Amino acid sequence: MANRGLCTALSAVGAAQLLKLPMHYAVTGEWDMRKLIGTGGMPSSHSSGVTALAAYTAAKYGLKTPAFAISAMLGIVVMYDAMNIRRHAGEIAVQVNDLDEDVEKLSGEHPGIYHKRRREKLKETLGHQPREVAAGALLGACIGLIGALTSAKGRA
Repeated sequence: MANRGLCTALSAVGAAQLLKLPMHYAVTGEWDMRKLIGTGGMPSSHSSGVTALAAYTAAKYGLKTPAFAISAMLGIVVMYDAMNIRRHAGEIAVQVNDLDEDVEKLSGEHPGIYHKRRREKLKETLGHQPREVAAGALLGACIGLIGALTSAKGRA
């Protein structure tokens, strides 16, 4: 017997990840298959998953239950992290990745033996813009409500 709330949340994550591919194409005109498994981008799959779980829990068990309180707090923490901490880490990664170029410009493109170029760039798309989190939350709320409405009565 599967946990319907967990399956609903995971379905919302999967749906958001799948949507990233055509959304990226619409903006850039390029198909980037890495968007299917990567972090960042439109819509936020993290936000979609936690919102689906909270919406499912609210619809199935009510807003005054400890289960909803737990799922809502989880959602708040995850979405705050996505919009703030992880997004700022991505912005810092952009600056760190640009340091090699800045050092070469300052040194007249002859940095000498004391400067080695980084072999790998840091990942820059870690977090989300608020609109990406909002889109993920909207998608998740819809999937969570559908999951609750289509589940058998009395079953999780």
